[in-house]
Amino acid sequence: MSGFVSLRLAFSAAILGALPCAPQALAQSAAAPAQTITLGPSGLPLPRFVSLKPARVNSRVGPGANYSVDWMYMKAGLPMEIIQEFDTWRRVRDADGSEGWINQSLLSGRRTAIVAPWQRGKGGRINLLNEPDKDAGVVAIVDPGVIGAIKKCDGQWCEMTFDGHTGWMAQSQVWGAYPGEKFKN
Repeated sequence: MSGFVSLRLAFSAAILGALPCAPQALAQSAAAPAQTITLGPSGLPLPRFVSLKPARVNSRVGPGANYSVDWMYMKAGLPMEIIQEFDTWRRVRDADGSEGWINQSLLSGRRTAIVAPWQRGKGGRINLLNEPDKDAGVVAIVDPGVIGAIKKCDGQWCEMTFDGHTGWMAQSQVWGAYPGEKFKN
């Protein structure tokens, strides 16, 4: 019996000895987050951004045509974030945080973004610049909530097109590209 107690005390001491290091380990892991990619059943990463193909898309409460329509989107090219997959259905989230299920045939891999949707109605405007530099010349001034096509993002800046005007915008000012994400459309 004393052997069991000694083992339990040794185990407890080992755990207690590790506790003072735990905050440091947590701080180190928070400072350098692991870059893990989760793949969905389709083999594509989750979450990921896509856009709507047609101008009218039903968002359903579940993954199937037999589920009721919760919302109808009326804008082709609207960016959506896929957060879950089931068969041919994708659970998506829009820029306002609303979620629903859309059939994959209604989604496109073409990347678009909404300019600062969190600033809609607040009177601010965002500059579209002629190069990826905060001191660059202004190509156009874009209102929050406007949708544009992304050509590429380098992790800090996105080259975008709005109604025929192409330029650069800080990646932090768009909803449709993850912070630090690099890609070419």
